[in-house]
Amino acid sequence: MAGFREIIGHEQIIEHLQNSISMNKVSHAYILNGEKGSGKMMLAEAFAMALQCESGGTEGCMKCRSCRQAMDHNQPDIIYVSHEKPNTISVDDIRSQLNNDIVIKPYSSRYKIYIVDEAEKMNPQAQNALLKTIEEPPAYGIILLLTTSADSFLPTIRSRCVALNLKAVKSEVIRSYLMSHYQIPDYQADVCTAFAQGNVGKAIQLAASEDFNELKASAIQLMKRLEDIDLYEMAAAVKQIGEYKLKTEDYFDLMMIWFRDILYMKATGDVNGLIFKDEVYDIKKQAARRSYQGIETILEALRKARIRIGANVNFDLVIELLLLTIKEN
Repeated sequence: MAGFREIIGHEQIIEHLQNSISMNKVSHAYILNGEKGSGKMMLAEAFAMALQCESGGTEGCMKCRSCRQAMDHNQPDIIYVSHEKPNTISVDDIRSQLNNDIVIKPYSSRYKIYIVDEAEKMNPQAQNALLKTIEEPPAYGIILLLTTSADSFLPTIRSRCVALNLKAVKSEVIRSYLMSHYQIPDYQADVCTAFAQGNVGKAIQLAASEDFNELKASAIQLMKRLEDIDLYEMAAAVKQIGEYKLKTEDYFDLMMIWFRDILYMKATGDVNGLIFKDEVYDIKKQAARRSYQGIETILEALRKARIRIGANVNFDLVIELLLLTIKEN
């Protein structure tokens, strides 16, 4: 568990939460809304630690008994609501871990704080059970709903919570953090940053992932060779992408970055603005050969392919059509 000062980005949300502590205007219910890896749990834990800190400031001191317990995830008045079923938070989960527990006064702290991760998985019955508690919470009760989709909540829940939407963190902030904390070279930091699209958690995961480096090498190798391979070799290329089926979206993102680099090189001739700086020779070669219209057609084909794969259209057919479009443009 980390304090506010260790969180990358999200300055406005941190300021809002710290102001609510200092002005003694803490709400009983919050929605932290953002994609997976965006920092919802870090913000919730930093907020919970600060609220329970014995020093009474707007940041956990990391030294008092409460902060030490919070860092070890055993602070008795910071409760993580769990669920056994992977895709559902049931009414029993909410009743047993939250509704029936919140009526008992805090064990050792000023507040009793409930962190509900993946809160979008609450079924309608669970949401209705939670609504009763949010409508009439005890003075010491605080509920933090962490979600990738606030729209999945009942309007009555949304209207009674303070909604905090996590925005993308600036690329230069993520890039600098990756280089200083993970000692990776600038060109690798550029790829991870571009790929993560403002999501710090995803950038960190990519920087430390051998799988990602393998995926990247595979995608780039295919992009380099595609204009030279014959149609009968397409089956092998499709099979290669098929091996990464669980990461098809990541594969498409890498291909998108590759063709955006080609478009950028064609338009500006500026090597410094490329993401794949270490592939400048092949990017220059393709930029010279391809037309603006051809590159735009390929980028649109990639967007369509992602949608079709998401809609469970035949995988091999979608990939073959995509590769043909790239080869013809």
